[in-house]
Amino acid sequence: MTDVQTIRFRRPTNKSKESPAEPPKRVDRHAGMLQDQLRRAQRAPWCPSFSLAVRILLLVRFSAAMYSNIQDCDEVFNFWEPLHYLDRGHGFQTWETSPQYAIRSYAYILLHLVSVKIPVLLFGDQKRIAFFALRGTLSLVSTLCEAKLYRMVLEKVNWRVARYMLFMMITSSGMWNASVAFLPSSFAMYFVTLASAFNMEPASSRNPQRTLLVTSLFATAAIVGWPFALALSIPFVIEELFLYAGDIVPAADKSKWMVSRWLRFGRSVAIASLIFVPVIGVDSIAYGKPTIVPWNIIKYNLFSRANGKGPELYGTEPWSYYFVNLVLNFNGLLLLALGSLPALVVTYFVDVKRLGAWKAEPERSSPFTLLATRLLPLYVWIGILTAQPHKEERFMFPAYPLICFNAAVTLYLARGWLEVAYIKMTVSPYQASIFSPSLLFTLSAIVATSLLSVSRILALYNYYHAPLQVVHDFEMEVLPKLLNSTGHIYLPSHHPYYQKGEAEAQYNLTHLKEFGLRLCVGKEWHRFPGSYLIPEGIRVDWIKSDFSGLLPGHFGENISQTSRFWLREGTKHVPSGMNDMNREEPSHLINTSACDYLIDLDFPLHPSSSPLEPRYATDPDWERLACGPFLDARNSPMITRVFWLPFEAWQQANEYGDYCLLGHKGRLNRKIEEMRVVS
Repeated sequence: MTDVQTIRFRRPTNKSKESPAEPPKRVDRHAGMLQDQLRRAQRAPWCPSFSLAVRILLLVRFSAAMYSNIQDCDEVFNFWEPLHYLDRGHGFQTWETSPQYAIRSYAYILLHLVSVKIPVLLFGDQKRIAFFALRGTLSLVSTLCEAKLYRMVLEKVNWRVARYMLFMMITSSGMWNASVAFLPSSFAMYFVTLASAFNMEPASSRNPQRTLLVTSLFATAAIVGWPFALALSIPFVIEELFLYAGDIVPAADKSKWMVSRWLRFGRSVAIASLIFVPVIGVDSIAYGKPTIVPWNIIKYNLFSRANGKGPELYGTEPWSYYFVNLVLNFNGLLLLALGSLPALVVTYFVDVKRLGAWKAEPERSSPFTLLATRLLPLYVWIGILTAQPHKEERFMFPAYPLICFNAAVTLYLARGWLEVAYIKMTVSPYQASIFSPSLLFTLSAIVATSLLSVSRILALYNYYHAPLQVVHDFEMEVLPKLLNSTGHIYLPSHHPYYQKGEAEAQYNLTHLKEFGLRLCVGKEWHRFPGSYLIPEGIRVDWIKSDFSGLLPGHFGENISQTSRFWLREGTKHVPSGMNDMNREEPSHLINTSACDYLIDLDFPLHPSSSPLEPRYATDPDWERLACGPFLDARNSPMITRVFWLPFEAWQQANEYGDYCLLGHKGRLNRKIEEMRVVS
């Protein structure tokens, strides 16, 4: 693309000084102003360098790693928990990780093991630090992928588009959540972002490496991450096989050119498919039998419905689900993104030179066609996902950076329309790029959408962060108080003196295990943040609630935890009671009388209870030990629950419940007395 304002003007040169004998020339103030305008028109718009973009993105992404919530229980039970089992030898297991079904890849999970092992070497046996270390690693990976996309858009598309897109990605609440999520869809997002970055360069016979690189990146996103992410490569395949793109091909050479393109693409696909080898190998070892997880995922999601199974068992949503969800995560950017192809059509008729000087020729592709192939993946993705009855927010993650790219293109093209209108009104192209309404339009769009996104991020933290805060208080305040009351000196893993030595750490851990403490979760099972945030020595179990579906069980507790050729033997064991029909398994539940601690959510202003979900927070047998505010979404206005503003009236419009860690007074008092006798 080229801007109207980036037409190069030759600067005046002073090859020789004026003769002193000549009379001084009259200074024309208006001519000086014109030259100043020409110089300003020559300057390219400011864009951050690659290194500056990395630093800004990393600052935001690392903040997300530290403060963002866990949005999806699948992230905990299908990925954090299996990783915790590989790392620590215990954790929750879902039916998806049973060898009987095998629709979760241990090859993907294993990639993250080093991120939780390194903190053990540096800081000792601290699970909480391992949790945030992994999130920090994900933030770095996302940063590098996003920065590469930004740089390639800057070099191959347009400076302004790159700048708009960068600010959109930095402030987007959708990217805030997706960038640090331990999910295959986030992994797919990283590699789709990289593939899209290198895809910004048109396909060309002069650069066959581009075909292999982009094909391999899309294949990695699909094979290691999520198979359905391959749909985002459809426009890339069309360009490779049918469009001239960066080539100029005379009609006589078209057949030869097409054969060459198809052969090149076929070779690239064959090489990229080798990624299957290590993935199938690792998963087959982990499950103890030949396993192709990507095929299992496709088979379950597309071909199991005839047997009354399939993802619809876990809920269906209306066609509007993704549009509503994307408006929450991207606000006005979604409208800009969906308007990118229509905006391209309008530009073709009102500002045809916006993408550079060109003329229609049968031997080459139009820049409008090439840009359309880069805008098309988002439409393909939204169309495919909207057609599926079962919908979840994480399914949209792979296309999140593309939303920002499409929105940036729309903003750039719309700015061009204003400049064209200005030129027609003034018959002067020189000030079109600095025309106040066009500047105000783009600036207002970026600032407004950014402020809305930041407000949404603050709402998610202030309204729904209590589950993470409560388990933090459990480790840092509640357990130290309990152990200290027995005469044992307990130091939380974050305490600076905890790192004095391994013996002291084991001393504390040993006495914590001697208590045999049990943390129970009922109706709040889907907000359980994972075993990495629960101190070692605390067992977590489920109690019965009104939920009647299948809850996770514990990884092979009655089998050997060691394996000769693999990390844990339990991944090969077919657990009893697992099913893919979402039927409840009673053996995964315990009686409330066996619980020392309980996590529960109570809404005092609008209380509700049932025989299976009593108000434990008001039960005299239970004591509130750590509580945090949690938004009562049903009884709060939509606008104030969606966004956060620092005004008292805004906050008072919402209603909150108490997300609490409760302690059973009788059981804890008995255990304290027992431990005092032992000590």
